[in-house]
Amino acid sequence: MEPGNQTRILEFLLLGFSQEPELQPFFFGLFLSMYLVTLTGNLLIILATISDAHLHMPMYFFLSNLSFADICISSTAIPKMLRNVQMKRKVISYSGCLTQMSIFFLFAAVEDFLLTVMAYDRYVAICNPLHYMVTMNPRLCVLLVLGSWIISALYALFQNLLVLQLSFCAPFEIPHFFCELNQMVQLACSDTFLIDTVMYFLAGLLGGGPFMGIIFSYSKVVSSIRVISSAQGKYKAFSTCASHLMVVSLFYCTSIGVYISSFSMHNAHASAPASVMYSVLIPMLNPFIYSLRNKDIKRALKKFLSGKP
Repeated sequence: MEPGNQTRILEFLLLGFSQEPELQPFFFGLFLSMYLVTLTGNLLIILATISDAHLHMPMYFFLSNLSFADICISSTAIPKMLRNVQMKRKVISYSGCLTQMSIFFLFAAVEDFLLTVMAYDRYVAICNPLHYMVTMNPRLCVLLVLGSWIISALYALFQNLLVLQLSFCAPFEIPHFFCELNQMVQLACSDTFLIDTVMYFLAGLLGGGPFMGIIFSYSKVVSSIRVISSAQGKYKAFSTCASHLMVVSLFYCTSIGVYISSFSMHNAHASAPASVMYSVLIPMLNPFIYSLRNKDIKRALKKFLSGKP
């Protein structure tokens, strides 16, 4: 059905969390601090893994890529939000909105696939330790990361093409701090049934597929740990997976929670604070989770920060 008040889209208004002027300095300071912590933590992880020869292993190669994806996820939304708050003009162009949405999809999907690749890495390390370096050879590691990027790029491009099929009607107000697909679809005044169906199918495919891969890998890991005779051996094997399991739990629990709540409650405003979890908080927490529980990372960070060769 074609709407009568359809107009040419020039820009969207990002409403953010609150319209109260007195709260804007608080949000600016809060998100600027979180963004700086995210950049610093993830950059340190990347530099530490590059500079320390002891960390030139598949697990840390995947971790450095994960840290890069975390930086890009935060950089997709937060700088624009901070600029809008500072300029007191919460607008984003139509092309900028599509670009922001597709870039966010790209790096979120990359993170999803990397978490799956890291689960496979733990599976090989624990279940087939004698063949680990042969199986997880440099060529396979590069192919796994490259494949994650290619599939994620195609996914982001396809989602962008879906949004281009939508017709929007004034007012072009997004009750969010960045352009998110669910918000864009809710603004559409054209029929969205087919797009909704494809969108949730792809989300289930690209979210459920990697998740099942992680479950399968860890089911094998648990089976292998159970047959280890010594308690110390079991603890050592499990400790190598603990950080990754924490990150996976945070990523999937928050992502699923956001989409289920927004889908069931039909409340566009409710998803904005919840989206902070997977778009801002998780990228900030990931470096702490991996560095605090990993002696090799802590040693490499101390070595890098001290400037010792």
